[in-house]
Amino acid sequence: MTQATTARVQRRDNANLISAGYFAAFISLGLVAASLGPTLNNLGEQTAVGVAQLSLIYPSRSGGYFIGSLLGGRLYDRVAGHMLLAAMLVVMALCMALVPTLGIFWLLAGVLLITGIAEAIVDVGGNAMIGWVHGVKVGPYMNALHFFFGVGALISPIIVGLALRYTDGIAWAYWILAVLLLPPALWIVRFTSPKTPARRAVGEAPAAPLDLVLVGLAVLFMMFVVGAEVSFSGWVATYAVSLNLATRETAAYLTSVFWGALTFGRLLSIPIAMRYRPRTILLADVLGCIAGVALIVAAPASDTALWIGAAILGLFMASVFPTVLSWAGRHMTMSGTVTSWFLVGASLGAITLPWIIGRLIAAFGPEAAMIAILVDLVVLLGLYFLLMLKGGEPNVHTPVES
Repeated sequence: MTQATTARVQRRDNANLISAGYFAAFISLGLVAASLGPTLNNLGEQTAVGVAQLSLIYPSRSGGYFIGSLLGGRLYDRVAGHMLLAAMLVVMALCMALVPTLGIFWLLAGVLLITGIAEAIVDVGGNAMIGWVHGVKVGPYMNALHFFFGVGALISPIIVGLALRYTDGIAWAYWILAVLLLPPALWIVRFTSPKTPARRAVGEAPAAPLDLVLVGLAVLFMMFVVGAEVSFSGWVATYAVSLNLATRETAAYLTSVFWGALTFGRLLSIPIAMRYRPRTILLADVLGCIAGVALIVAAPASDTALWIGAAILGLFMASVFPTVLSWAGRHMTMSGTVTSWFLVGASLGAITLPWIIGRLIAAFGPEAAMIAILVDLVVLLGLYFLLMLKGGEPNVHTPVES
């Protein structure tokens, strides 16, 4: 084996080890993201507030996510990404440990705001740095990254359900989740951080100028897709319990069915991403999401429709987020700052739609939740066609790695 071949193998192996750290960090993100929905009723009792005030938890956490999204891209373009990623995982662990100890609503909201900031910075970092590590070959790795988010999101409600069964509370669930966030932080700091596109070597092609209208459409698309995902995962347990379609324990498992289908869908999306164009995958995904929620809306009194609809929604929503990022990498330079704007859109969706749904539930009843999500997905379909029309054919010269 020549020295050049040996060096190439070492770089590949090192890239795979670094990617394993990003995958573990996204398991952590999934654990945290999926913990809120099935514990929402308990947190309401813990802080003695009703559903209208309790719905403010989502804008609080998502407001933190918005702040973290704004800061994260600039930070990763300027500092060692792995140290920043590890630090934010530790912050998330500390916040999770505090959540079940807080009996004052505004203190809880403040801790969740800090959690949201840390989540966003981890999210921006994982999505940006895996592209810098793998470049134009990032497609399968990007889908795998979001598959591991689904793994964490699948496990989290199961931990909550078991805690509710054996301890009649949520404290141990949050403490277990907090401990699980620490190993990925210890792993990722062992490796040198990848270079950003802003630190290109002399002689490399400059980044293509950004089309701000295209970026804006992509940000809006992210806003509506994440709004639907967070709203469904966050409110489905309350929806099911309010309509007597599930107990609190089985509602936690219903949330897990959604995340389980999403996780399975992301596993399927890895080979699919190697075969089909991102625009084709996205269209099938959006139509499938609409079909899943439409089934629930059409049969609001059916627990069977609810479980099947949750599974369909999770399956088709699985690859939307990573596929948009892969699609964008073919049409624009995905620096940390650009990646951060995508996450800003995601955070705006996570702020607005869950809060709106909370108000709608308080005013019109739980059925309003699924109708609002369905409307969101129909708008998403319109945005898809605008995005594809504006994006045109991929720019094969767009650099995506340092």
